[in-house]
Amino acid sequence: MSGLDAIVFNLTTAALMVLMFKSSLLLLGEDTLRRRPVPWAAVALTAVAVGAVVLQAVWSGAMDALDSDPRKSGWWRVVTSVFMQNGGFFGGAWNIVTLAVVAALAQWFWRGPLMLALFAGGILLPQQVDALFGETARSTDPRNFAGSSGATYFLAATLAAGLLLTSTQAKGRLLALGVPAAGLAMWLAQDNGHGLVACYGFVLGAAVLPLARRLPHPPVPGAAVPGGEPSPA
Repeated sequence: MSGLDAIVFNLTTAALMVLMFKSSLLLLGEDTLRRRPVPWAAVALTAVAVGAVVLQAVWSGAMDALDSDPRKSGWWRVVTSVFMQNGGFFGGAWNIVTLAVVAALAQWFWRGPLMLALFAGGILLPQQVDALFGETARSTDPRNFAGSSGATYFLAATLAAGLLLTSTQAKGRLLALGVPAAGLAMWLAQDNGHGLVACYGFVLGAAVLPLARRLPHPPVPGAAVPGGEPSPA
């Protein structure tokens, strides 16, 4: 990938995250965030990611032992590789920050257990899709053997699906639909796996929400928070 291609790739990848972040704020109601509880499951997930970075810093063999290089054996690699970071300082920082923010937003909507389950889906589903279709050349997993970005984008996209199914305004629904549309365009134009995992997350989020509404503790959009107002978008 040339220098210019890499810049465009990174910009479109960041733009997709911004789009999903805006969708999440509309779903949750930006004015309700201060009244929501501390998202302890998200804090714990972020702590694991930070701990893995520290492990990489103090143990030179961490990447070899824990990444998802298909040439190596180890059932644990599909999970541990998510918490390894191989994008340098700025890439690792972006992954940790976006994970912390998205996990918190997702817990505030989905609640802790379901947020963790959906994050696990973002870890496991891309590999299963690859195996199902015998995919080898164009992996649907953007990890490149390590990195949390794929699971984070997957989780963020579930919130866009929540916005689609809960918003009463056309603007909000169009913003939500922009996530899978942009993700598919990125995949087709750039082979950018972040876009495709966002499509997966969107589909799974849309499938899970009707079922989650029947739980004793259902998802919590902005309008369901005491004092919250329905999304204006």
